[in-house]
Amino acid sequence: MQATAYTYDPDSRSGQVLLDDGTPVPFDAAAFDAGGLRLLRPGQRVRLETEGEGTSLRITLVTLQTF
Repeated sequence: MQATAYTYDPDSRSGQVLLDDGTPVPFDAAAFDAGGLRLLRPGQRVRLETEGEGTSLRITLVTLQTF
């Protein structure tokens, strides 16, 4: 799944992404750390791995989208 970085707090290593339909979904430090990133800027395209669906959707990995 792809999304756009919306917010990111470097102190907590957590933030939110916007899905392509505009839905904001939060991610925690564990998901950020799983992707091996050191920094994330709003507007960057990211690739996500998730589990669950609907209101129980949880991001398990955030990494940069590469082509």
